[in-house]
Amino acid sequence: MKSDLKVSLVRYTPEPVKTVAMAAKLCYSPVGIEEISEKMSDEQAEKFVKMLMGFSHMSPLEHISFSFAIEGVSRTLTHQLVRHRLASYSQQSQRYVSETEFDFIVPPAIEKDEQALKAFNESMEMIQSSYEKIRDILTENKTKELVEKENLDEKSARNKAVKLANEDARFVLPGACETKIITTMNARQLLHFFEERTCTRAQWEIRALATEMLKLVKEVCPVIFDSAGPGCVRGACPEGKMSCGKAKEIKEKFLNL
Repeated sequence: MKSDLKVSLVRYTPEPVKTVAMAAKLCYSPVGIEEISEKMSDEQAEKFVKMLMGFSHMSPLEHISFSFAIEGVSRTLTHQLVRHRLASYSQQSQRYVSETEFDFIVPPAIEKDEQALKAFNESMEMIQSSYEKIRDILTENKTKELVEKENLDEKSARNKAVKLANEDARFVLPGACETKIITTMNARQLLHFFEERTCTRAQWEIRALATEMLKLVKEVCPVIFDSAGPGCVRGACPEGKMSCGKAKEIKEKFLNL
C-alpha cells in the first residue's frame, strides 16, 4: 500500500533563543550564567541572536535541539538521512516488526507513468510474496530446531523463531519499503541539513522531508531559522557548474516559506 509523508516536531529545547543568547554571552562576560539570565529580557535575547546569526560564531546553536517524528518515508530516504552524523536516530526495526503487507513509497516519476507504475506495483507484490514465503519457511525450520535442540514448547519456540526468521527474510525487502524514524538534531546541524537537503540537487523525497522540517522549526524559532534553506538563500549558490540556475526563485520561496 502506498504511504505518504508525515512529520511532526515532538520536542524542542524550551526558550531556544534565550538559551543560545546566554551561551553566546557567557563567552564574553565576566559574570556567571545566572546573572546573565536575570539581566536578559526576551527582546534583548532575540536582538542578540539576530546579530549572532550574521557571525561565524555558531557553536552556541549546538545547545538547542529539535526532535522530529517522521513517518511515510522510504528506507532509501533514511539511508541518506543517517549520513548526517551529528544527530540521534531511533528507527522502526525490520527484525522485530513483521513487514507483512508492508507499505511503500512510490516515486512521482513512476506514479505518473502508467507502464512504470504497473511494473512497480507488480514488483512490490512479488517482493511481498517472496518475503512472506521465506519468513514462513524459516519460521517452520527454526521452530522445529528449537523444539528439538533447546527443548522449548511449541508456542515459545515459534515466538522466538518468528523473530529469527524476520531478520533474514528482510533481506529481500526493497528500498521503497515504508519506515518510521525519530531524529534529534541541534540547531547548527539542522542549518547544515537544510542547506544540503532543501537544495534542488537533493533527491525529491528527502528534499520534501527537509522542507517540512524547516516549516516546523520556523514556526517555533524564526529568529534562527528565518533565512535557513539551501545555500543560495544566504549567498551565492555553492554548487558551481552544477547549479540549477534558479537561485533567485528558490531564495524567494524559502524566505517566504
